[in-house]
Amino acid sequence: LLRKPAGIAKAPVVIMCMGLDSAKEETAAYEAPFLARGMAVLVFDGPGQGESEYELGIRGDYEAAVRAVVDFAEQREDLDRDRMALWGVSLGGYYAPRAAAFEGRIKACISLSGPFDWSDNWASLNELSRETFRVRAHAKSMEEARRVGETLTLKGVAQNITCPLFIVAGKQDRIVPWQDGEKLARAAKGPVEFLLLDDGNHVANNRGYRWRTQSADWMARQLSAPRAS
Repeated sequence: LLRKPAGIAKAPVVIMCMGLDSAKEETAAYEAPFLARGMAVLVFDGPGQGESEYELGIRGDYEAAVRAVVDFAEQREDLDRDRMALWGVSLGGYYAPRAAAFEGRIKACISLSGPFDWSDNWASLNELSRETFRVRAHAKSMEEARRVGETLTLKGVAQNITCPLFIVAGKQDRIVPWQDGEKLARAAKGPVEFLLLDDGNHVANNRGYRWRTQSADWMARQLSAPRAS
């Protein structure tokens, strides 16, 4: 799904990566601040997500999916191929920086409450999250799901992230420990802004006013985005 800001013929674009149980149709509130700041938003269902989950299971090398989406965006005349960025929420907060480590065409990245290594958190996940992961990974057993989860890691990868990175984490997050955001901030080699909210829950959606417009302002600066008319 592609949404474009009014009055801008060739807009920079933010590619959005969804989470474990979210889909491309659910992002209107997330998209609005970017559109208001002159950036287009391209949202898609990757492996294990939304409409794609019936044919494609979760995979750790999400850069493969992002590469295809970037190729698509690059071919469009109404998007600026030199100003493309990534944004990811929850498990997408892993997918986006993972892809940024491999995709040189990405100029900036936002990670919202993403895990650093999914297998490190496996034992502490609630039963519903583990079962959701199993189904969307197309795994026949929980043990098989755990093995798939071991492929979702930024260990040995995060140091390849050289583009500017904005990380949001909540200290009250009961799904992904806030320390995962800290690990990513320390490992990435590019400029990093780490926003830790003491009273924030998962994705700090209970404190959206403290990061949604702020992260969009940050992205606008990275992409030198013009204000939409």
